[in-house]
Amino acid sequence: MSTVTEAIATPGALKRLADEGVSIWLDDLSRKRITSGSLAELVASGSAVGVTTNPSIFQAAIGSGEGYEEQLSDLAARGVTVDEAVRMMTTADVRDAADILRDVYDASGGRDGRVSIEVDPRLAHDTEATVAEAKQLAWLVDRPNVMVKIPATRAGLPAITEVIGLGISVNVTLIFSLERYREVMAAYLAGLEKARERGIDLATIHSVASFFVSRVDSEIDKRLTALGTDEALALKGRAALANARLAYEAYEEVFGSADGSARPDGRWPALAGAGANKQRPLWASTGVKDPAYKDTLYVDELVAPDTVNTMPEATLNAVADHGEITGDTVTGGYPQARADLAAVQRLGISYDEVVQQLEDEGVAKFEAAWQELLDAVATSLKSKGADAR
Repeated sequence: MSTVTEAIATPGALKRLADEGVSIWLDDLSRKRITSGSLAELVASGSAVGVTTNPSIFQAAIGSGEGYEEQLSDLAARGVTVDEAVRMMTTADVRDAADILRDVYDASGGRDGRVSIEVDPRLAHDTEATVAEAKQLAWLVDRPNVMVKIPATRAGLPAITEVIGLGISVNVTLIFSLERYREVMAAYLAGLEKARERGIDLATIHSVASFFVSRVDSEIDKRLTALGTDEALALKGRAALANARLAYEAYEEVFGSADGSARPDGRWPALAGAGANKQRPLWASTGVKDPAYKDTLYVDELVAPDTVNTMPEATLNAVADHGEITGDTVTGGYPQARADLAAVQRLGISYDEVVQQLEDEGVAKFEAAWQELLDAVATSLKSKGADAR
């Protein structure tokens, strides 16, 4: 595993990003990062104020076996199931990371210092099971600064409402479309209303909506390249930023703008008056996939107040080294963003088809990573069980 020395040593661009109202979260977690002190150093330096995980991250961490040998041996000795073993390991890492970030959580009033853990991706299309899993994860981690990740599938929307209504903070993941994002915000408001009816203190509930960025360019760029015309090629690398910027416009329509220029949706003021927190947009998938693009593209060009940018380590270090943070790069770009997406559509590339494909692929990729993790842990448990005998 690489280190975060660069980010710690060069906080200038990261500090400017934070000064613009962007919370920097690290999109990575492993047992080694915790035990080596790497995460604690990163947090102490102020370079990152939160952590996100997903099935692919845990597959890479636990699949390597590094740092998990003793716990795997104990789990094998107890004869636990593979599913239980995976949850014991992942929740242990999230709990330890939450403890490292607890001071940030307290100092920010719960806004940051968060660690996210995702429901089993195999439950993405099962509302009832997603709610049950979210409750279980919150109970297992047992830290106030945990966020449970729920995918923004059709079945995920009512699950978001119910889980928020129980007072559990939620990171909504795998959002690609503007329509689905609006549905996510509506689900959050409905959840807050449920929580208020149940007498839960709304100030204790936080949520972020993870809007995926780079994957949009990857798919649309592929289709633009296939068209091959000058007009098509000129649009490469523009759709993802346009999509994200219009998502922020939708956020302002619901929650109001930081400068007061946009008034909030009619449901929000009453909830805000009861102590509710805005559901902040979180830019996810911010590592560039195309080496032709600047490696800080999806950070430099998505600076806006009240947002979160969760970065893989390579992107975090790149921003620290040569990020160009020049102020708000989102709110002035709505007309151009609409024009860019319209231009893509005019070329025969269906926005609705692309975002649905990306959602389906996102769920499938996480399911595959989770299955790989289960298979690796099953092999380890069998081996260690045999060794014990």
